[in-house]
Amino acid sequence: MTESQTPPGGYILDELSPGMSAELHVDITEERILRFAEASGDFNPLHIDEAYAQASPYRGRVAHGLLSASFVSAVVGTILPGPGAIYLGQTLSFHKPVRIGDRVTARVTVATIDPGSARVTLRTECLVDGEPVLEGEATIRVPRRRRRT
Repeated sequence: MTESQTPPGGYILDELSPGMSAELHVDITEERILRFAEASGDFNPLHIDEAYAQASPYRGRVAHGLLSASFVSAVVGTILPGPGAIYLGQTLSFHKPVRIGDRVTARVTVATIDPGSARVTLRTECLVDGEPVLEGEATIRVPRRRRRT
């Protein structure tokens, strides 16, 4: 699934089914890490100071974990379910560090749908070279009908 396949205005509840998935690929650059540090205020030297990070157990700079998580948010808000979806909750487990030069694949998959509450549970993950670096679960509220334009 690609962004161009997302219906205008995003998916509505009746258009979703378990197993649907979408992904986004993002290259990690120094500029992206620095912009995230600026936006978040997280200037931990593990992310921005190579000399400091080299002396750490990571042996070099690592990207913010929440930078990778933000790519999941991008999939939810722009592709699946897309515009109109509202985040209600997210769990995250971090497995491996992400580094400058890595390509992160952020993927969401519809796990369950509760028609009564219009809530959808998504399995969320980020991978680098096919290996999970982040896994979790998101709870999303999805519109029942399209907005009139």
